[in-house]
Amino acid sequence: MPKDKRTKKFATMKRMISANDPRIKEKNKIVKPKEKKIDPHELNVHQVTQASSALFFQYNTQLGPPYHILMDTNFINFSVKNKMDIVQSLMDCLYAKCIPYITDCVMAELEKLGPKYRIALKIIKDPRFERLTCTHKGTYADDCIVQRVTQHKCYIVGTCDRDLKRRIRKIPGVPLMFLSQHRYTVERMPDAYGAPK
Repeated sequence: MPKDKRTKKFATMKRMISANDPRIKEKNKIVKPKEKKIDPHELNVHQVTQASSALFFQYNTQLGPPYHILMDTNFINFSVKNKMDIVQSLMDCLYAKCIPYITDCVMAELEKLGPKYRIALKIIKDPRFERLTCTHKGTYADDCIVQRVTQHKCYIVGTCDRDLKRRIRKIPGVPLMFLSQHRYTVERMPDAYGAPK
């Protein structure tokens, strides 16, 4: 019996045209983007902010009498509302000489509040209050105070504003001063400095 010339081909696949075939038009060619080689040294780079030289771990070595108190607008307004002598009350709280500081933007905020707060304006124009000049635009005091305190850790921040308190608490080594029960209280002050509990 003659052998059938046709033989079966098992498991034949559809033939595909290679990607580099000259019959494929340029516009239909799929070009794979080349992967960039990643340098292994670049992967392990961490950005770490430099620790302040004023801090010994969490202990701020730049704090000490005479204390520098950087005050916010509402701290002054609450002090006036509670009929407190600011400089005397600061000394009663910290048992040492205190120098209150007012930035230009705090002054501008008080001026913007109008005639209702003229007593507060008159108080901070006292020569015992030191003035700090601002170089930034606008009169938003919170950003200015946070920036100053981050740069120079020699200040105690006086504020009654919750948002500003929250922001200051994130900065290590900066104490907060606020009003409670008609007197000033200090938070996050090292025990060595006689802060009221």
